[in-house]
This record gives sequence, structure tokens and C-alpha cells, in this order.
Amino acid sequence: MSRRLPFLLDASPGAPFPDPNLALREPDGLLAVGGDLSSQRLLNAYRAGVFPWYSDGQPLLWWSPDPRTVFRTNGVHLSARFRRQLRGSDWILRADTAFARVMMACANAPRPGQDATWITAQMLDAYVALHRQGHAHSLEVWDAGTLVGGIYGVAIGQMFFGESMFSAASGGSKAALAGLAHVLGSWGWPLIDAQVDNDHLGRMGAEQWPRAEFLALVAGQVQLEGTAEAWTRRVGDIPAALLGAA
Repeated sequence: MSRRLPFLLDASPGAPFPDPNLALREPDGLLAVGGDLSSQRLLNAYRAGVFPWYSDGQPLLWWSPDPRTVFRTNGVHLSARFRRQLRGSDWILRADTAFARVMMACANAPRPGQDATWITAQMLDAYVALHRQGHAHSLEVWDAGTLVGGIYGVAIGQMFFGESMFSAASGGSKAALAGLAHVLGSWGWPLIDAQVDNDHLGRMGAEQWPRAEFLALVAGQVQLEGTAEAWTRRVGDIPAALLGAA
């Protein structure tokens, strides 16, 4: 008889996660419940290919879906029309200059079919703590000092686990994702985790990988040399027009 309930996590933040291959098929990828959002547990989760996703009023839920939605850093697709728009744009991309603002904007962005955000106050506090430790990063799109788009996620070794993105101006999230892929690709990082599929990601080149294939790549990438520090200086100022010319 197959298991019908997710695992209950150990109270210790350092306790290992269950094998993601034991996650439920319905709902797809639900692996465990409970625990906390301490930095140690979050980093352990991402290393194992697991992420938290829940709403206010729910217990803390941990997921590892199959298949897994990913972007190759050389595979983000921008339409010819949007590339032309970027070539005439004055937007500038920067990293880690407004992490909390990006998270809040993602939390407040309307999502079709969703009445409430999963980026709770508890999640905000947890990821801001990761950011201060140099593990969580944002890539922001600026228009003359106004934040018009952004994406954030967690980096371990040479693997980036994307969490959410937003647009405050048309194309802001697309520019943020393309900018992140441009930066990571220039560093030799092969993949961006996008967790679960939707039509928007699919149009931008997202791929569906079997969980086993995704976990095998993650296991190697998180062991590679990385640095826990802000990316602001390393990324610098990137003209969005550069993405339109790529």
C-alpha cells in the first residue's frame, strides 16, 4: 500500500530531509510537513531539491515535484518584439540592492487563480535572513531609480533556486529573468530552478525535467565552489539594452 501522508519533519533544524523520490503524487511533490524556516533548514532543503510552499493558516509544507521546471541559463527565450523594446530601453539591472523590496513586490503581485500570497511574513523574515548571510539574492530592474521588475532566490554552490519574480512595468519580470540567466551563464552556472510550470514560464523557454535528473544535477552543483556574499559589485550595472542585443 502506498504512503498517503507526507513525512513529519524532525524538530531539529539540522535533521535531514526525507528522500524526495518519496514525495506524494497527489498533490504532486508534497514531501513533508512541519519544521521551521531557519536558515539551516532552508539551506538543507534546497541542497536536497526541496522547497517550502504554503499559505497563512496552513502548516509549513515542503515540496519536490516531478517533473521539475527549470531554465537552462542559455535557454531563456525573449520574443523579437521584446528584444527590440529592450534595445531602446534605459533600464538598468543590478543585484542585491533591494532584496526585501523585491520580495514584497512579489508578495503583492496579483496571481491568476490565487486569492492570497504564499510569501507570508514568516517567509519574508526567513529569506531576508538568508540574504543577509549571502545565500539569497535578488536581480532588480531599474528605470531612473524606480524598481520596475525583479526576481529572487537562493544560491548554493553554483546552483540558483528561483523563488518568485514580479513586474511593475510591462516586461519587468522577463528582463529580470533574462538578466539573471545572462549573469549566471557568464559565471558558468548551467541551470535556474523554477519549481513548477505555468504558461508564462513555458513561453520563456522553461523545460520540464524528471525529478531524478534534476536532483542528480543539483547534487553536483551545490558541491561546487561558491561564495556567501552580496552580488552587487560582482554583477555591477547591466544595461537592459544588452539583453536585447544578445
